[in-house]
Amino acid sequence: MCELFGLSGKKKVNIGRELKEFYSHAPKNPDGWGLFLHNDGGDLFEKEEKRADRSARVNELITDDIGAKDAIAHIRLATVGYDEIENTHPFKGYDLSANEWIFAHNGTIFESDHLSKYVYEQEGQTDSERIFLYMLDCVNEAIRKKRRALDEAERFEILDRMVCGLSAKNKLNLLIFDGQILYVHTNSRDTLFFSEKDGSMYFSTKPLSDGTWEKVPFTRLLSYKSGELLFSGTCHENEYIPDEESINALYLAYSGL
Repeated sequence: MCELFGLSGKKKVNIGRELKEFYSHAPKNPDGWGLFLHNDGGDLFEKEEKRADRSARVNELITDDIGAKDAIAHIRLATVGYDEIENTHPFKGYDLSANEWIFAHNGTIFESDHLSKYVYEQEGQTDSERIFLYMLDCVNEAIRKKRRALDEAERFEILDRMVCGLSAKNKLNLLIFDGQILYVHTNSRDTLFFSEKDGSMYFSTKPLSDGTWEKVPFTRLLSYKSGELLFSGTCHENEYIPDEESINALYLAYSGL
């Protein structure tokens, strides 16, 4: 399974230790890596289709003093989509109000009529990119109707509806950043954890060695701004439970067999 790492903080904090440990999991997630860092002075966004622990760029970037106020990192184990840069997370895009969105997904979509049309619009092959395109369309539809940029509550409401609509029978572990707010969602038991340290919230697919880690409340979208919980969404109760028959059918369809 892919792995996610996220950060929401009040100020820039050093995350070199956490990122080094996170990217050390790359041998089990060898199909690409990505990193987004947000700071008041500017952002960093980089990704490669290479295995992270063999990447010269990761070795250059992840120093002891690398820091961020907000962050999303991803290492990929391909289930749908080839080992190409277009399939590597996170994804980046802009809504009609020129707001930047960053999106990373750990999971698989087995059923969703909402995403079908994006097969013909996406650059890569992943179901994750289709979710991202669908999300941007939902945001843009609301911007058109209101004829203005959306406020925090409106953006959260859109994502909450999206998560509730997509979560049934699908694994939907998400980290999303809209330039101010980090959105967090898991509907797979024991696959996303959090740690609170010095006013910052850390999230990781697997607990990292530094700090005390607890399970993220699941089947509910959460949002964090400057390290504090901002909104808590609808408890949709759509827990993802792996179904071997569905997984095998997806792999056969993808392989063309």
